[in-house]
Amino acid sequence: MRFLGNIEAKMDAKGRAFLPAVFRKILQTASSNGTAYADQSLRLVLRKDVFQPCLVLYPESVWNEQMDALRQRLNRWNKQHQQVFRQFVSEVEVLTLDGNGRFLVPKRYLRMADIEQDIKFVGMGDTIEIWSCQQAEKNQMNPEDFGETLEELMVEMKNEE
Repeated sequence: MRFLGNIEAKMDAKGRAFLPAVFRKILQTASSNGTAYADQSLRLVLRKDVFQPCLVLYPESVWNEQMDALRQRLNRWNKQHQQVFRQFVSEVEVLTLDGNGRFLVPKRYLRMADIEQDIKFVGMGDTIEIWSCQQAEKNQMNPEDFGETLEELMVEMKNEE
């Protein structure tokens, strides 16, 4: 399952958005290939991103993998670890798509990400980010910094080989 690219859209007055057809197709293909349970393929988990002012949609199967991986790294008998895990898993909303491919974003999530009407879906591999169009522009690296950072990462990776 690989979500790639970005798509601009609009939310309606009730806070509903259409999941872009290209992303819905990826979810449906993953489901038909047996990489997700049929009932999980169109169930999504929504959470505010930990670092950026955007929302993140996880296919339920990806969310479950992330949650399991985090739980394995944390000690149940460490107070701070328990608080981190509790906050990570409790600040989510399980969403389902309606027959038209729409989902409702709760108002508190819209406020968290400063989303009004114009949004941008950004494919991030196994997740999808939802940005307000204004925040997406403000949080993008300039091309020169992007090129330099990518070069540094690739050189580091090459040196590790």
